[in-house]
Amino acid sequence: MVETVQSGNAAESTDPRVLRSRQMLMEALLRLLNRKEFDDISIQEIADEATLNRATFYLHYPDKNALLQAMTAARFHDLIARRGLSFTDCDGALRAIALGVCDYLAENTSCPSQLAKMPLEGSIIPAVEGMFEEGAKHHPTAPGADAKLLATTAAWAIFGAARRWHQTPDRIPAEEMAARIEAMVKPIFLTASA
Repeated sequence: MVETVQSGNAAESTDPRVLRSRQMLMEALLRLLNRKEFDDISIQEIADEATLNRATFYLHYPDKNALLQAMTAARFHDLIARRGLSFTDCDGALRAIALGVCDYLAENTSCPSQLAKMPLEGSIIPAVEGMFEEGAKHHPTAPGADAKLLATTAAWAIFGAARRWHQTPDRIPAEEMAARIEAMVKPIFLTASA
């Protein structure tokens, strides 16, 4: 589930022990969020709930906020995979990403109430930026265009529009919102294309 690595060592991303420990820590945090406020959860409680020691926690995450961010990003990537959203076609990719963000925000309301209140920008936006940066490797940009800035701009635009949609009572279906987001964000990419 988690492919990101804290230390940057590629071998760690495939080591089953590392992946299992990270998964256990994420699941432990999720269980604890069902029982108490995030601010009231200690790293020792997370480690105990995961049946790991505190030192193991610190091998993987510098603090509980980093664990929360990793858990949110992993849940977002899982949703994208479960939905079978494909980014092989440039036209479909933007809509698929927008739909993934809308779906994640909507699905998050059925999660522990603590998770629904958490600011998700720190987890979702970097994940979406990464998707755009990966896509940019396959498409040249116009001279002087900054691919990283483009990815950041698009990620924030998508997240902001999806969050506004999610907070709207009697909102339109996610698929319709994803199409609207695509129509608004696509011109940003067209102006930066070579």
